Amino acid sequence: MAWLAPLEAPDGVRRYGLSCPTDGRSVGEFTAATAEEVQAAVDRARIVQADWAKTPVAARQALMAKALQLFIEQHEAYMEVIIGETGRSEMETLIMEVFAACDTMNYYGRRAHKVLADKTVGLHLLRMKKGRLVQRPLGVVGVITPWNGPFILALNPTVQAVLGGNAVVIKPSEVTPYSSKLVQQLFDDAGFPEGLVQVVLGDGATGAALIESGVDKVSFTGSVRTGRRVGEACGRNLIPVNLELGGKDPAVVCADADLERAAGGVLFGGMMNAGQFCSGTERIYVVASVAEAFTELLADKVRALELDRDIGPMIHGPQLDIIREQVEDAVKKGATVLAGGELAPGGRHFLPTVLTGATHDMLLMTEETFGPVLPIMVVPDEDTAIAMANDTRFGLGATVWTKDKARGERLARRLMAGAVVINDSSLTYGALEMPFGGRRESGIGTTNGAMGILNFCQPLPILTDRFGTKEEAVWYPYTADKFDQMKKAIKVIWGSPVRWLM
Repeated sequence: MAWLAPLEAPDGVRRYGLSCPTDGRSVGEFTAATAEEVQAAVDRARIVQADWAKTPVAARQALMAKALQLFIEQHEAYMEVIIGETGRSEMETLIMEVFAACDTMNYYGRRAHKVLADKTVGLHLLRMKKGRLVQRPLGVVGVITPWNGPFILALNPTVQAVLGGNAVVIKPSEVTPYSSKLVQQLFDDAGFPEGLVQVVLGDGATGAALIESGVDKVSFTGSVRTGRRVGEACGRNLIPVNLELGGKDPAVVCADADLERAAGGVLFGGMMNAGQFCSGTERIYVVASVAEAFTELLADKVRALELDRDIGPMIHGPQLDIIREQVEDAVKKGATVLAGGELAPGGRHFLPTVLTGATHDMLLMTEETFGPVLPIMVVPDEDTAIAMANDTRFGLGATVWTKDKARGERLARRLMAGAVVINDSSLTYGALEMPFGGRRESGIGTTNGAMGILNFCQPLPILTDRFGTKEEAVWYPYTADKFDQMKKAIKVIWGSPVRWLM
């Protein structure tokens, strides 16, 4: 089953047809870019980037502000394309794509000049030198994006890279290519130089060609399996890479949690985008003393959800098989389905599901599900919950639910996660001041935060001699006097109280 289907084409040509996940209507066809076409796009980008790097940051910010205003005016047309490819509801598209896109363009667009400004660096030892740190763009950035957030996950790194002075070539998922192509359209319409932002449509071979094309950095968001291949290729080519991969995010529900809020937050964290969200809640550990009450609340909320209004279809058809396999495995091993647990009529949705009796010998608790399924495991106390939450190959996000905020922070510090949210769902990708990234198999590197734009720059230290002396104490020729002076300096600088001033 797939909403993406290969089409007949001449030998050597890879052509695909797309259908809307909601109703199966055709939303377009495209031909995968060849390695030669990818190389041509990167070559064009490199030429444009050379001039763009010289463009004052204020001018880059002005164009980003224009892009934001155009997007606000035209966002409904953008939503139509995104909904056609994803089947997502208008509300979730507004939240995940439009709202987030506006914030990204505004936040980085308003702060780029401060982030990229030259910094004077005080030197603790080489005080006869003046230190400056300047930021230089890396060049051409390859951005490879997934199908679950096809517009925002292409736009966010592109905004940061472009403001940093780079050109960008985007290779979107073949499942949702047109949503990502909107990013190029937006930058072109806003007046950015033609070729600065380009999209090459294609499949895995197209993405591989982009990595081999000589780009200066790769930003990849997607599965662990593909991320490994991307990381290996970038390592072989000595290309810096950021990998934002899968997750198996736990929710820890403490004995003192506000159960109504916890149930509502866990529901949203697990069901948003029909569970197709890397930082979505996929495992629940609830303390036994409140387990029955919490489970009843959560199950009632799950049963009240409506398909399409609240829960959309699977954006990628094969994901249904993964979800069904995991639920069936859990039931065979003793889990009880309280709601959902099967495909909806029509075979495009998986019913919103909650299960109890989950254990770590079930696929549902150890493998990424990426669907609207919430398994519950009852634990005796919070310490056990933390231990079970950390028993995973992943480490992207986590949530803790407790009325005691100090306890929540203590528990958060013990979780093996890239980010933890207390008493709310997974908000960390939208908290642009904070770094977003994972540990273990959830990825390498971070995006957003203070390093957001700087992740796409090379920090260049520049040291300048301040006093213009004829020579330095360590220059040739080496003499006995210079040797004695260096030995005395060691004693004076680090063998005396002077070291506290260094």
